[in-house]
Amino acid sequence: MKAVVLASGGLDSTVTAAVAKRDGYDLYLLTVGYGQRHRIEVERARQIGVALGAAGHLVLDLDLRLIGGSALISEQAVPKDRSRAERAEGIPVTYVPARNTIFLSLALAHAETLGAAWIYFGANVVDYSGYPDCRPEYLRAFEQVARLGTKAGMGGAGIGIRAPLLQMTKAEIIRQGLTLGAPLHLTHSCYDPAPGGAACGRCDSCRIRLEGFKAAGMADPIAYVGALS
Repeated sequence: MKAVVLASGGLDSTVTAAVAKRDGYDLYLLTVGYGQRHRIEVERARQIGVALGAAGHLVLDLDLRLIGGSALISEQAVPKDRSRAERAEGIPVTYVPARNTIFLSLALAHAETLGAAWIYFGANVVDYSGYPDCRPEYLRAFEQVARLGTKAGMGGAGIGIRAPLLQMTKAEIIRQGLTLGAPLHLTHSCYDPAPGGAACGRCDSCRIRLEGFKAAGMADPIAYVGALS
């Protein structure tokens, strides 16, 4: 059995890959280098694929900087030191226009070519930053697109999307990852890392991650600027 896993190199996608492996699937990871300022996550995704024994790992380069519209693919400043209340207000400037639609479309094409029945996707609606393309209704709508717009779907062998972390808190995701032996020490979550790759500890993604490890009662194993943990 084959499953395509969208693998960013981050915490959620890594635990999602571990869940797919637990479910008995051969892992075919798909990572996209889209011009993100945190390009280090692509290399981390490669390392994670090796650690999880992935059967295949496709890395695609697609420069979304040519479209723009996000602090992750431009010189626009990444927000720092925002509180939970501030993070809950509106859609942040780190939202990349239609990114998950693009990524899921690539994963769908890859899954259809491989003959994989499932795409595993690390979307989460509990501890997230307000991204519209992580919501359950979005995933249901994309599954409908997959049924209507592919040869596999027309033939009755549809390709579904599994988002096993969708309703979990970050602490629950971390505990799940540890239970499954996911290589959390290899993951990268920071939107604005230092030149050497250390996480800033101040962007929304870092703060959500650190809050999750604190709630889980354990130390984050990755490096932060100034030895923050």
